Amino acid sequence: MGWLHQWANGRERKPAAMLAQCLERIAEADPRIRAWVQVSPQPATGAGPLDGVPFGVKDIFETAGLATAYGSPLFADRPSPGDAALVAALRAKGGIVLGKTHTTAFAYFDPAPTRNPRKPGHTPGGSSSGSAAAVAAGMVPFALGSQTQGSIIRPASFCGIAGFKPTFGVLDRAGMLPFAPSLDTPGLFTEDAADMATLWRSLSGDGEQEALRAVAVPRRIEGVEPEMMLAFKDAVGRLNAAGFRVAVTELPAGFAGLAAAVTAIQEYEGARSLEPVWREHGARVGVKLAAMIERGLAMRAAEYDAARTLVEDQKKAMRPLFEEFGLVATPAANGPAPRGLESTGDPRQNAPWTGLGVPVITVPMPVRASLPMGLQLAAAWSRDTALVSFAVEVEKVFRRS
Repeated sequence: MGWLHQWANGRERKPAAMLAQCLERIAEADPRIRAWVQVSPQPATGAGPLDGVPFGVKDIFETAGLATAYGSPLFADRPSPGDAALVAALRAKGGIVLGKTHTTAFAYFDPAPTRNPRKPGHTPGGSSSGSAAAVAAGMVPFALGSQTQGSIIRPASFCGIAGFKPTFGVLDRAGMLPFAPSLDTPGLFTEDAADMATLWRSLSGDGEQEALRAVAVPRRIEGVEPEMMLAFKDAVGRLNAAGFRVAVTELPAGFAGLAAAVTAIQEYEGARSLEPVWREHGARVGVKLAAMIERGLAMRAAEYDAARTLVEDQKKAMRPLFEEFGLVATPAANGPAPRGLESTGDPRQNAPWTGLGVPVITVPMPVRASLPMGLQLAAAWSRDTALVSFAVEVEKVFRRS
């Protein structure tokens, strides 16, 4: 079990010892991994279930007392005007901001300097690169991330930890850098699903929800590498053997177009959100980001509207499937983390679920490879707590295997 589960169930809590452990681990590992922009513990503003628990903050969330640079040297040392709503909520529950974690520039695809803790010659994923790496390297119990296509689930899969993107709109985005407002979703990283359940209960205050047991597996999954497909089929087989009802099924007609539609929405909205900074700084905002802004500004409103219509149609089409099965299981990425740091990976396995706005979590699968891979689980809107609870049961199955 991870830090948070042990903390919640421990007889004796020693916040100073936990903070010291985090700082010691950062000093030891971060020169190699480079997960952190700034390490400067900030006091809690209240007391509650997270008393004394340090956490990392992706560098697109405003954080009182620290700089928020959006992963860009253009805004280095820019002081935050105060806490983003999610940071404030966690501090009010006793959490201690440990520092800011690296993000890709403006949360797009221009890479951060962060390395994958499991194999530093490989990407940790993005855009929440530093948050995922910091948790995976044992530097902090949990960290904040955000997802506009696959920026939580993919890094969690690449780094071998749990990542959770709640239902769109559940967590307050105030004080988080806007990119594509109809997609942007704050989320969380923890060492494992048990820790995520502890954290989610602390943050959401949700009571128990009806248990989920039936899992739909799409008949066709495009773009997945052989190594990932083998791990995915093995994981699904383990769930079936453990007594979960697993059924191979067809996704609605039109689902295959969701990833492209989400990309179109991201580019159209993102170009308009970030146009002012691009107009001022040009390609210095990031080569990939600058190219995206140019594409997005050139996109016709009719193309954007068509993408939004497809997403809304697929939300309606997915409701019967969620009513019948409760969950859909897919690979959390195309494969393990790619070699090199030039790319943060392909978000196509995640983007459809982000577009739908449903809650999604990834659980590391049992693999013998040198790099981890995750199982992605999506549930119906507002079934966040039930999804996290199901992920804990999945994790138990994988650990017994």
